[in-house]
Amino acid sequence: MTAQELSKARNPDLRASLVAIRRAAEMARKVAVQTNTAIVVVKDGKPVRIPADQLRK
Repeated sequence: MTAQELSKARNPDLRASLVAIRRAAEMARKVAVQTNTAIVVVKDGKPVRIPADQLRK
């Protein structure tokens, strides 16, 4: 679903899910920086490892 489709969803939990996912991603980045570990994200359909040093920038 796109962000626009989510904003029009009837289910309130579904409407709030995008905000929750973004909040969880930010928390994961903060924890990775605090623990000096990397996170893995998907870019262009491929997993990409982002080290804590790069997250600090």
